[in-house]
Amino acid sequence: MTAIEPLLRPSLLRRLSMAAAILPLAGCNTILLNAPGDVAAQQGDLIVVSTVLMLLIIVPVIALTLYFAWRYRASNTKATYKPDWDHSTQLELLIWAAPLLIIIALGAITWMSTHTLDPYRPLDRIAKNRPVPADVKPLVVEVVALDWKWLFLYPEQNIATVNELAAPVDRPIQFKITASTVMNSFYIPALAGQIYAMPGMETQLHAVMNKPGDYEGFSANYSGAGFSHMRFRFHGLDQAGFDAWVAKNRASGATLERAGYLELEKPSEKEPVRRYGAVVPGLYRAILNRCVDSSKMCMDEMMAIDAGGGLGLNTDALAPRRKGDLRGGPVVTSAMCLTEPTAGSTLGVATLAP
Repeated sequence: MTAIEPLLRPSLLRRLSMAAAILPLAGCNTILLNAPGDVAAQQGDLIVVSTVLMLLIIVPVIALTLYFAWRYRASNTKATYKPDWDHSTQLELLIWAAPLLIIIALGAITWMSTHTLDPYRPLDRIAKNRPVPADVKPLVVEVVALDWKWLFLYPEQNIATVNELAAPVDRPIQFKITASTVMNSFYIPALAGQIYAMPGMETQLHAVMNKPGDYEGFSANYSGAGFSHMRFRFHGLDQAGFDAWVAKNRASGATLERAGYLELEKPSEKEPVRRYGAVVPGLYRAILNRCVDSSKMCMDEMMAIDAGGGLGLNTDALAPRRKGDLRGGPVVTSAMCLTEPTAGSTLGVATLAP
C-alpha cells in the first residue's frame, strides 16, 4: 500500500468534501439576525423578510429554467415542438404579475420600516409588546469620532470614556453623534444599524439593549491609517452594574478639559480605554461647533452673524458675540482673506469691536 492510498478511500473523501463545504461558514457571525437589541432585531427581521420575498421569484425561475432545459432538449421527441410560437397572454400575465406583487410588498415594507426605524425617531417600545414606561427618560450619550478612537460623553452622569461604552438594559439610549475631522460611521451591530459621524454636524440614533453582555462597536467607514483599530466595547449592564461602572469612571479623578481634548484629538492608534470622572461644561457643544480652541469662532456664532446680514450689514450684531468660551468682552475676530494681494492691501486678521 502506498502512502497516498488511504487518502483515496471514499469515506475519507466524503469527510474532506464535507469539511471543505463547512469551512466557509466558520467565520459567520449571526449577530445581525439574532441581535439582542430591539432595533437591530427589527432590522434583522427586515433582512429575512426581504430575502424570503425575493426568493419567491428567484427559486421558481431557477427551477423552471433547469426544467425547461431538460424537458425541451433536442433528444426528447415527446415534448411539444412549436418553432413558430411567440406569445401567450396567460404566460405574460404570470411572468409580470408575480414580480409586480413582490415589488409592491417590498415597497410597503420599506415605507413602513423607514418611518418606524428612523434613527432620529424616539423609541416607543423597548421590546416587542413592551412599550417604553412613561417615567423612563432615555440615556443621552454624546459620541465623538476621533482619529482613530471614540470619545463618549455622558452629560447626565458628567463622565467621559475613550473606547468604552456602557448602558443599562431595557433603557432607551439617545446617541448624539459628531466627528472631529473626517467622516466616520458609528456602528454596534448588536444594538442598531450604522449612522455616520461628520465634523460640524450632529446625527442621532435611538436604540435599546435588551440583554446583558459585552458587544463590539467599530467604525464602518474608512477614515485613514488607523481605521482597522478604531474599535470599542459596548457593555449591556443591569442598573446596578451600570451604576458601578459610572462610579468606576468617577473614581478615576481625571477631568476632561478643553486642553486635554485638544491633545486627545491628535491622531493615534490602538488607544487603551481612558476614563474621566468629570467633563468641563459645554465641551460637546464646542466640539460640534469646532471651537474647542478658544481662539476660534464657533460655527453657530458665524451662522448667526451671517443670518443677520454678514460682517458688512450686521456690525451691531457683533457686539454680543464671543469667541468660544471667552468671557472677557464683546470682541469678534474674523480672518479676512483676499485671493490676490493688491497695492496697499494686507492679508491678516481684522478685529471688530463696537
